[in-house]
Amino acid sequence: MEEIAKSRVDELLQTQLSEDKKLLDLENQSIGREELKLLAVNEDFASVEKLYLGENQLEDDVIQALECPSANLKSLYLNNNELGDEAARWLAQSDLVKSVQCLMLEGNNIGPAGARFLAESRNLQNLEELFLDSNVIGPEGVAALAESPNFPKLEALHLDSTKMRDAGAIALAHSKTLTRLARLYLCSNGIGDAGALALAGSDNLKTLKVLSIWRNEIRDAGGQAIAESETFANLERLYMSLNLIDRPVRKIIRGSALARRLTTLVMD
Repeated sequence: MEEIAKSRVDELLQTQLSEDKKLLDLENQSIGREELKLLAVNEDFASVEKLYLGENQLEDDVIQALECPSANLKSLYLNNNELGDEAARWLAQSDLVKSVQCLMLEGNNIGPAGARFLAESRNLQNLEELFLDSNVIGPEGVAALAESPNFPKLEALHLDSTKMRDAGAIALAHSKTLTRLARLYLCSNGIGDAGALALAGSDNLKTLKVLSIWRNEIRDAGGQAIAESETFANLERLYMSLNLIDRPVRKIIRGSALARRLTTLVMD
């Protein structure tokens, strides 16, 4: 079995490793525990900066075979697997992520506990972009991220379809630590006027350049608050289609000073 796995790893490194050995694309390659274990000790792995492991049906115990203290990863893509809270705990404690700037965990089974493990990690100090879309971390998980002091470089946070609702949006708006965010994605989260009002009145979101809040439950009061917000003075792109804002207020938003400043406004 080990010989078969070793042969497979050698083949994948020959075909999927870039010429400069900095990018390894193993997406949808049916990678298993043995392959990951052998990959971690392969001398070429130490030079890999971008690792794609999405769509491999990886489970919590399997991903833990990838432990490699000498890793130099800058981007780690683990999207659309079967990773849960235990995988998040392992990642949070692993040396593998210490140099990671972009961590993609979209489309897994991570819940509030997993988000809390990530938030409490001291190994993610270099993280600049975090994808947790389509993981049901809920308002509790979002609050853990918002309250964490461990993301000093975070500039982009992707939280579409995490079931945060208003409480999660309010936690982000009140964060004292996420003060460098330039891109924030909150689509399909059941956010209503309370969440929109909190975002519009936030002191820590003044660095935002991109805000995506489409397919939520924002109504007229929330929509108007966003249009009149001084928080969004630096905003360049705003996506807010598929909310519950009535036509007259949508017209007000389109004619607002905010809309005139934006390079992109998407609103039905």
